[in-house]
Amino acid sequence: MPFPTRLQLAKLRQTHYMKVTKYSHACVRIEDGGVLVIDPGIWSEAEEALDGVDAVLITHEHVDHIDAAKLADAMAKRPQATVFAHPAVVEKFAAQWGGAAQAVNPGESFEAAGLPVRTFGGWHAMIHPDIPLVPNIGFLINGLYHPGDSFDPPGDIEVETLFVPVSAPWLKLAESLDFVRAVAPKRAFALHDCLDSDRSAALVDGHLSTRSGCPYQRLTPGSTIDV
Repeated sequence: MPFPTRLQLAKLRQTHYMKVTKYSHACVRIEDGGVLVIDPGIWSEAEEALDGVDAVLITHEHVDHIDAAKLADAMAKRPQATVFAHPAVVEKFAAQWGGAAQAVNPGESFEAAGLPVRTFGGWHAMIHPDIPLVPNIGFLINGLYHPGDSFDPPGDIEVETLFVPVSAPWLKLAESLDFVRAVAPKRAFALHDCLDSDRSAALVDGHLSTRSGCPYQRLTPGSTIDV
């Protein structure tokens, strides 16, 4: 299924664009006047993603979504920047982040780096009953939805751009497909994708491209799109 053109997206959205850069695994950088970064984890290019950052959104505490040391370094360089995360995450890393961290809960709305943000979800998807669940927040930013490690949809809100987890110990392909279909975005991109080999990625991408019901793509780390 072909991707909408820039003109078609403009007609759908009737607003200006955000510049979105997808880094490795679960890290996404959004630029729209300010710089907003989601989940700069240890498998992402965190230093590059956090350059000039104004706000950081953390979905949950796992290290593939948060490199606490690099984030602390970035906050030291950008004392005006703010980290938004679940209260449990803020408490865990308070000593490293100091006053830069602000607690947010599912079901809240706030502004980060000049952009409107809404929160959804509440818990990380189950890996195994023996492994404790941790809080997880999905973030909706001006039509773009990043669910973290969950398949919690953003209610009945229209989503233009969805980042869908495609490879993890807690998911299977059927869940990724059903999630995209449930959210029904204008387009979808792979998220949580560092665990795929080339062969498994081709298999997953083939099914999502033909069966998700919308244009789907796996971006090369560092790729930038207009949203």
